[in-house]
Amino acid sequence: MMQTAAFLDIDGTLYRNSLMIEHFKKLVKYEVVDPGVWHTSVKAAYVEWRRRVGEYEDYMLELVDIYYEALKGRRAADLEFISNQVINLNGDIVYKYTRNQILWHKQQGHKVFFISGSPDFLVGKMAQKYEIDGFRGTGYVTDENGRYTGEVIPMWDSDSKNKAIDEITRVYNIDLTQSYAYGDTNGDYAMLLKVGNPVAINPTNELLQSIKAHPNLSKKTTIIIERKDVIYQLGPHVTTIPGEIKLS
Repeated sequence: MMQTAAFLDIDGTLYRNSLMIEHFKKLVKYEVVDPGVWHTSVKAAYVEWRRRVGEYEDYMLELVDIYYEALKGRRAADLEFISNQVINLNGDIVYKYTRNQILWHKQQGHKVFFISGSPDFLVGKMAQKYEIDGFRGTGYVTDENGRYTGEVIPMWDSDSKNKAIDEITRVYNIDLTQSYAYGDTNGDYAMLLKVGNPVAINPTNELLQSIKAHPNLSKKTTIIIERKDVIYQLGPHVTTIPGEIKLS
C-alpha cells in the first residue's frame, strides 16, 4: 500500500530563522568561535541584510565559511550541550501554520519528513522534538575519533533535496502525487515540483519566479504568508486552519 508523505524544509518554513545561525551564535557565546570574528567578518553582511540593502545569501556565505572552520577538528560530543541548547531555546519559535500542518498530517496518518540545509545533528533534534518519521540534513563528517573533518555533504540545494525525496520515496513506498512539500527558497524548488500538493511559505522572490515560470507548478502551488497572528493563503486550497484568510 502506497503512503502519503509531507516533506518540510525547516529554516524559514517551520523555524522562523536558521538553526545554523543560532548554533553559530552559541559557538560565539561560549567562545568556541572567537567573538571578534563576528565584527571582522560577518557583521557588515548581517547589517546590510537587516537593512534590506544586502542579500541574505551574502550574509549566509560569509557565515558558512567561518562555521565550517569553527567545527573542523572539534569533537562532536564536546559540542552536544550547545546543540541541545539551540533546540531547547529555539525549537518552539516556529510558524503557526507549519506547526499546525505537521499536526494535521499526523492526524491523517501521513508520513512526515524534514529535509533541511541545516546541520544534520540539529535537524535530527528537531525531528525528535516534533516526533516525525525521518529527516535529512547537511552532513558534517566526523572521523574515527568523532572529530569534524571539515567535509560537508550538502542538503541546502534543490538537487540534493530531490535525491533525498527519491530515497525516502523508495524506502517508504510514497505516492508523490498525493504528497505535500513545504518550502520557502529556490533550494526547495525540486521538492515542490515533485509532489501533488506544493506549498510555498513566505517564499523568496527567486522561488516565486521559479514557480511562475512552470505552468503546472504555478497552477497547483499554495502560497502561504504568515505575518504576526494572521495567515494569508493564495492559490489552491490545502487545509483550513483557525486564523486563516483565503485571498483567492
